[in-house]
Amino acid sequence: MTLTRRQTLAILGGGTVVAATASAGTFLATRTPEKALAPWKAAGAYEDPRLFALSHALLAPNPHNRQPWLLELKGSDQFVLHRDKTRDLPHTDPFLRQIFVGLGCFLEQMAIAATLKDRTADIVLFPDGEDGPVAHVSLRQGSSVDPLAGYILARRTCKEPFQDTPVPESEAAALEAFGSVITDPGQVAQIRDLTWNAWLTEMQTPRTLKESVDLMRFGKSEINANPDGIDLGGPFLETLMLAGVLNREDQLDPASTGFQEGVNIYREMLAATPAYVVLTTSANMRTDQIDAGRRWLRLNLETTRLGLALHPVSQALQEFEEMRPHYRKAHELLAKPGETVQMLGRLGYGPTTPPSPRWPLETRIMNG
Repeated sequence: MTLTRRQTLAILGGGTVVAATASAGTFLATRTPEKALAPWKAAGAYEDPRLFALSHALLAPNPHNRQPWLLELKGSDQFVLHRDKTRDLPHTDPFLRQIFVGLGCFLEQMAIAATLKDRTADIVLFPDGEDGPVAHVSLRQGSSVDPLAGYILARRTCKEPFQDTPVPESEAAALEAFGSVITDPGQVAQIRDLTWNAWLTEMQTPRTLKESVDLMRFGKSEINANPDGIDLGGPFLETLMLAGVLNREDQLDPASTGFQEGVNIYREMLAATPAYVVLTTSANMRTDQIDAGRRWLRLNLETTRLGLALHPVSQALQEFEEMRPHYRKAHELLAKPGETVQMLGRLGYGPTTPPSPRWPLETRIMNG
């Protein structure tokens, strides 16, 4: 089926798909993947302080929603965090930098949640060297509640156009503890062009495109069966699936209508960005990447507290060959000499969005 964007919207607005199936209204009204979202409701439903903290930690942002964590419980108050090597992104993240940033997000959210149980997380990174476990964690009694703990369950990644509303100086200043906020219109325009060109490069490079498409979960059933990767669900997208506009085959074909619609949607989203936030480190060791993830997590929770929306757009930071010109440009624009840009995100006021799917905690525990 070949449809223009206007025709696609006409189908949605005119109810062509709904009219074609008597039960379509009920179908579309029940597209929420409840099973895949259950970990958000289960967070905190554990007496064991470790499980309590870990049930919150697994809700942390991470690259391509791969959830690259495995957990080994030790004794009564310790656990070991391992990297799940089956969750790597070899084409878009060949040096595992993004994966380790995501593991840093996990550790920070765990540590924050632990304070709700009057526990302090003592974290030893790479206790057996960088080829071994990521961290050994002990929870000891005694802690004041982290002021960001109350925003864990409200945090979202907003992949939608933002309002045409500037980010106030007061809010930008509050975020400077975690990253550099860029609101100058000229700089914003430069970064907007960079993120657009970098995204196109990822989409136009066959192996990196396929890596993403292979991780797409189309509709409620696929999302519930594999609650990781890139979820494509909800009434709007499932209507496109019913209309034949959105499917895996077309997403691998840059000439298809479905692919081009995705390009249009992403272009409009990136264009609607009043500000950016960038996070850099002075070095780029694994510990730096973990620390960057911990800061990125706190930035996420602080933006939530302020009522702002945040969306990572770090394609220009990927380290595959075709991305090299954009990677170089990103560092020219966003970093001092010798620094590494670890994260780049859109910042603004966006709509309320649903949470991302997650694997249940029990599936992430190696000796559970």
